Amino acid sequence: MTAASSSFPQSPTAAPSRRAWIGLVVISIAVALIIVDSTIVNVAIPSIVDDLGLTSTQVQWVQESYTLVFAALLLVFGTLADRFGRRRMLLIGVTIFALSSVAAAFATSGDLLIASRVVQGLGGAMILPTTLSLLNATFRGRARGIAFAVWGSTIGGMAAVGPLLGGWLTTEYSWRWAFGINVPLGILIIIGALFAVSESRSEHPVRVDVVGALLSVVMSTSLVFALIEGRTYGWWLVDEPLVIGDWTWPLDVSIIPFAFALALVGGIAFVAWGLARQRRGKSTMLPFPLFRLASFRNGNIAALIVSLGEFGLILSLPLWLQNVLGYDALQTGFVLLALAIGSFVASGAAAAFSHRVPAVHVVRIGIAAEIAGLVIVAFVIGVDTPWWQVVIGLFVYGFGVGLATAQLTGVVLADVPVETSGQASGTQSTSRQFGSALGIAVLGTILFTSLAGGLSAKLDGQVPDDVRDQVVDVVVDSAGAAIPALEERSPEAADAAREAFSDATRYSAIAAAGFLALGLLATISLGRGRPLDDEADAPGEPAAEAAAAP
Repeated sequence: MTAASSSFPQSPTAAPSRRAWIGLVVISIAVALIIVDSTIVNVAIPSIVDDLGLTSTQVQWVQESYTLVFAALLLVFGTLADRFGRRRMLLIGVTIFALSSVAAAFATSGDLLIASRVVQGLGGAMILPTTLSLLNATFRGRARGIAFAVWGSTIGGMAAVGPLLGGWLTTEYSWRWAFGINVPLGILIIIGALFAVSESRSEHPVRVDVVGALLSVVMSTSLVFALIEGRTYGWWLVDEPLVIGDWTWPLDVSIIPFAFALALVGGIAFVAWGLARQRRGKSTMLPFPLFRLASFRNGNIAALIVSLGEFGLILSLPLWLQNVLGYDALQTGFVLLALAIGSFVASGAAAAFSHRVPAVHVVRIGIAAEIAGLVIVAFVIGVDTPWWQVVIGLFVYGFGVGLATAQLTGVVLADVPVETSGQASGTQSTSRQFGSALGIAVLGTILFTSLAGGLSAKLDGQVPDDVRDQVVDVVVDSAGAAIPALEERSPEAADAAREAFSDATRYSAIAAAGFLALGLLATISLGRGRPLDDEADAPGEPAAEAAAAP
């Protein structure tokens, strides 16, 4: 169908065609492609470390590169899709995602894998906003609500399937198939979209704020770089100079303070540029006038902090389960399944009292449950923890995620005018993605810094200093993957490494709980809110953005 023929909106009372419902299935598979990939990688990381010899810094970048690019370009590609065609953007995004998955599957080094993940993030940022816009343009009335419910349920279901699928592929075949599975899915989406998804464009497209987009990339990339690489290059003075080709960092002061300064300057310039464009009546990356609304401003702050605490732990837990407890990838997937089950149960619980409880109270209860779950996980972590104790903590944690994540969007958008709800919901989703990126950077750094310090302290006096430093470097650089091999050479050192990794994982969980506590405090300024059913009457697209937060 041409863009012109799809420009006529469906009547609110008209029933969608069979082709539209098939298109919904195709769009849901496109969303599943993104969610499955992100959850598969979590359980495959230890096997990737063994095969490619990733350092602990590279482990963070494998996760971080995708999330960071995704967050930085989410709003940009949403705007471009409105102008140049949503189906076209979806097809381009799926193609890029599939091709970069091939590159990831055949990667022979950590650097190539990270580069492939960067390109995957580019494709993912094209896919997610276009799926929302396509559903919004295709369905009306009650059918739209059904379509968004299917879309959101797909995300929840794939969050559960991903770790199991990734664990099975990694255990029975290879971690490379965790990326290779994206290729047949991508082909299926492309064929389905060409036949069952109509093209659509915005009737009033806006121009992309290119300078604002570049400033946001500079700000976020330099900040994450500093947080991840600080323990490598030195937080103030040089521990190890940055080397790029034949060029070596020339100063005694580390590059990290300069990266933090660049992030600060980039952030200030981003805000100043956006406000200047706003005064001239031009489009901006963020809806700056909406930040005058306390609910929108504080809600986005809460969303960022909550995401920072929610998803940072997912980096450390699979590493601990496999390298300390000795689980394989499939067993790890089954343990992590408890989180998804808790989220499903929470969805039913939220529906049960939606008539009586304001959404902001549900958010607070959810965050409190997340904190409780993390405290349970931190309390039971040890070198011989039984699986069921971890499962209890993850179930409570997942129950909190299920209550808080979706409802927080409704709270954030409660006072936002309907005509700006699309950009507002996109901003909230971007806040969550940046929170996730910061969580991986901050909590990953806490994990590996604590591991290095703890293992060094445990080996101090037991082995010569040079041997101690060598063991610490090997264990930390391998993200714990060297622990099983260390058992053959020195059981005592391996035991110390397991204890240190368990302690570091515990500290990471406690830090995540601390960030969530800050997020809980941030919700105090959001007021009492309205019952969930009142907020469910908002337009479909923002509601769908709520479900989009992974």
